[in-house]
Amino acid sequence: MGEKNWKDWRPFVYGGLASIVAELCTFPLDTTKTRLQVQGQKYDEKLARLKYSGMTDALMQISKQEGMKGLYSGISSAVLRQATYGTIKFGTYYSLKKAAIDTWATGDLVTINIVCAALAGAVSSAIANPTDVVKVRMQVTGNERNTSLFTCFQDVYRYEGVRGLWRGVGPTAQRAAVIAAVELPIYDYTKIKCMNLLGNSVSNHFVSSFVASMGSAVASTPIDVIRTRLMNQKRVHIASKKSSPYVYNGSIDCLVYTDTIGDPSNLKILYKFYKGLWREVKITQKCDL
Repeated sequence: MGEKNWKDWRPFVYGGLASIVAELCTFPLDTTKTRLQVQGQKYDEKLARLKYSGMTDALMQISKQEGMKGLYSGISSAVLRQATYGTIKFGTYYSLKKAAIDTWATGDLVTINIVCAALAGAVSSAIANPTDVVKVRMQVTGNERNTSLFTCFQDVYRYEGVRGLWRGVGPTAQRAAVIAAVELPIYDYTKIKCMNLLGNSVSNHFVSSFVASMGSAVASTPIDVIRTRLMNQKRVHIASKKSSPYVYNGSIDCLVYTDTIGDPSNLKILYKFYKGLWREVKITQKCDL
């Protein structure tokens, strides 16, 4: 019976479908978050200026200047990402959790939830990293290049190789592990605690999702900024031009430059790392487990 349960295919299918639907509904917020996170970088003249003052301003400007097409630039890659990342993450999480409970018959569900969620998040995001790279780049360029999904994949591979498709995979896996390790266990724990008051109702799922999304957004946003900036940079060697001194060599390098190259104020530095935080809270509510 236990073997049948943890090998169940339904969490994979339902998780993937739910992730795709949620992505379609929240993608404009994802685009605004990405634009906010990449602006203010001194190494790129196009991104050095702080074009948007916040999420609402970014949403309004993109809508006015680029229309719905700009807000949904990169949606094809996002759907492909969720078809892989969402499917693997949700399915693997529940399969690992059931297998661990059946194997060790332990009552320490919190530890099991955290470990299984972190593993599922890290592995699934690492596998889907190429789709994330393409999504970020299509969101940043918007309607400027009007690049298709296949063309963007082709360009990254042609000029940057396989390594370019897995650019930023380190912070991507770290972010996914943090989100999963914080979000999924908090969701399960909150839902159980609210069961007596709200029962297994929509209100319970909403409250649990909101609490879980708040925790995961606060914990993961600094890593998300680093991930987005690493994915967006193009490390193409051009013989006639010198490389910018501010091209990031990795997560730590990006952290240091984000902390020191821009605004000297500590409050402004903190703001940089929490760009798009409210969007993270809204979109992570989709993880209704």
